[in-house]
Amino acid sequence: QVQLIESGGGMVQAGGSLRLSCAGSGRILSSYTMGWFRQAPGKEREFVGVVRWSGTPTFYADSVKGRFIISRDNANNTVYLQMNSLKPEDTAVYYCAAGTIVTWLKRPDEYHTWGQGTQVTVSS
Repeated sequence: QVQLIESGGGMVQAGGSLRLSCAGSGRILSSYTMGWFRQAPGKEREFVGVVRWSGTPTFYADSVKGRFIISRDNANNTVYLQMNSLKPEDTAVYYCAAGTIVTWLKRPDEYHTWGQGTQVTVSS
């Protein structure tokens, strides 16, 4: 069973960048579809982006398209979320998640293993 450990969160000014890391242990992440989600206080967990086990294609929420990039480094068993041109509305706890059989991609209940979450705060 895979375990996911997230890191890279923090505080950044609007327009800045952060890169979140999701490191796997127990199983190699190349076996899984990897999704990124975020949740702000009082809001539902929402889809950010996803990469298939093959590495392509990737899909992104409209709110982050063109600003965020998902990549995976199978040699290091790590998936990344590069966040550029950050906006205050990007402030949330970000989660990575692994799924084995994922068809709809955007639904949190399709993912069976989750990271602990990492806080991203964007100030203006």
